[in-house]
This record gives sequence, C-alpha cells and structure tokens, in this order.
Amino acid sequence: MDTDSRSNSDSETHTDTGSRTGAWHLTHDLDDFLLRSGDFLRSRPALHTVPLTVTETLRTRGPHVYGDGAPEFGVLERDGEVRAAFFRTPPHWLNLTALTPGEADDLAATLAGLGRPLPGVSADRDTAAAFVTAWQRHTGATAVLRQRQRLYRLGTLTPPRPLPPGRPRIAVRADHALLVRWHDEFAEAVGAGTVRDSSEWADARIDSGGITFWETPDGAPVAMAGTGPRVAGQVRVASVYTPAHLRGRGYAGAVTAEVSRAALAAGADEVLLFTDLANPTSNGLYQRIGYRPVADFAVYDFARTGRG
Repeated sequence: MDTDSRSNSDSETHTDTGSRTGAWHLTHDLDDFLLRSGDFLRSRPALHTVPLTVTETLRTRGPHVYGDGAPEFGVLERDGEVRAAFFRTPPHWLNLTALTPGEADDLAATLAGLGRPLPGVSADRDTAAAFVTAWQRHTGATAVLRQRQRLYRLGTLTPPRPLPPGRPRIAVRADHALLVRWHDEFAEAVGAGTVRDSSEWADARIDSGGITFWETPDGAPVAMAGTGPRVAGQVRVASVYTPAHLRGRGYAGAVTAEVSRAALAAGADEVLLFTDLANPTSNGLYQRIGYRPVADFAVYDFARTGRG
C-alpha cells in the first residue's frame, strides 16, 4: 500500500456492533478489512469480483481513487467465521456480498443507527431486494431500481468469425485523451455514472496495459475493452465500448474476445463480465463468444427523507 493509503488507515477507528445474526466489524482501514475478509472474498472469486477488484485498486492506487470520502468497510462474523462483507467508496453505492434477509435487516439497522446516509445499494438480486426493504423500514427512504445486471463467466472462448478488418492494440500514453472521452461516453451510455475520475482511470489502465483497442487497418481506434487486475485468479472485463456511429460492425465482439484471450493467456482462472440486462444486444454478443450466466445483480438508488 502506498504512503498516503497507509497513513489514512492508521488514523481510522473501528466499530464492532453485535446483532442476532453475528457481529459487524466496521472500519475505514483497508488492511484490517482485507485481513479479516480476504479468505472469505477469495473463497468465491466470481461472486466477489467487485470487492476483490475494488479493494485491489484501493491498495495499489490509494484511498481516494473513487472519491474524496474515506472508504468504508464491514465484515460480518459469527462463531468465528466470516459470513459477509461490504464496502463503500463515498459518495457511491453500498456494495454487499450475499446476505440473508435477517442479516440485511441487521446491517440496515446498524448503519441507520450510526446516521450513515446511503445513495443506494448494489448486490446480488435477492440481497439487494432484502436490503432495500430493510433500509426503507429503518429510514423511510424511497428506492428506485437503477439497473439489473447479469454476471457472466467465460466458458469456451469462441471468437467471432469472420473478424472485422483491423487488429487489436493496447492503449498507450498517446491515447490518454481518447480514453478519457470514451470513458465519459461509456458511463453516460450505460446510465450508471462513473465511479472514478476519467483521467485517473485512463492513467491506471495505461499503466497496467489494461485497455485494448480494436483499430481499423489504417490505425483508427473503433472500439475498446478493458480488464481489471487479476485477484484470486479472476479477471473482470469492463468498459467495453464502441462509439454509436461505429456499432453493428463486429468491433465490440472482436475486442472483447481479444482481451478475454489475453486474460486466459496471462493465467486467469476465471474471466468475468457484467452486462445490463436491459441491453439484449450485448447479452447476446457475450454469450455467442462463450460467456455463460452466473448470477443476477441489481443496483438501487435511495432518496433521502426526513428520517434517513
């Protein structure tokens, strides 16, 4: 962890809250969170891909990558065993691993009792629904479904045939401005907003070699796809984007197949990606190149009330 991140951790406090479902350990200390939850998160790397990759980014890039507020973490322990975990990078959504309705209710009561405002929640479909119900009960907040997502895992990679004219190319420093623009356009297109500054995101992806373009024979980039860090054997494909006027030509399928192939060649045990279930085109594309459904997720927004 870098110096800024370590000094931030040293100054933070820890809170343990007991409940009928176990004890929630709340902290701003990333090292403490990973020490407690690391084995649990790695035990199901596909379902825990988001906390695994986000905490790895926080560890390597520093605590303010996703916003100005100090990241918040929680670990649910019962009978000496970790049962669940959460993280939040203010001002963004609360992200939960799987919870029972009782566990979701206890967490909602705990956070509401601490006066923690939440803009929303992201979790597997059943957990998200349970937490929404509990949060509404404890705070009076209203909730709106923002997005339904599906997590896919790569089975047998089947690159599209024929490939569109052109070739893959890893993004370099000279591509920074284009990456920033496309990241902003991608965030607007998916309707979920961006949780990272686009310039910082572009820097990180260039540094890691984590963005690949499909470019035409004359060298013009026409689509991009990225991969996050490999953690617990899993790599997640993200930020697959083709500008609107270039769609329907096979560029997204070609570049997604290429980054998937590269992840496997680099040693990934699992290659994953999320889709918006409202977009049948992308869901069909990923299945054609070999991705298979794992689980459904949901993102909800909360609106504050006088109680919440």
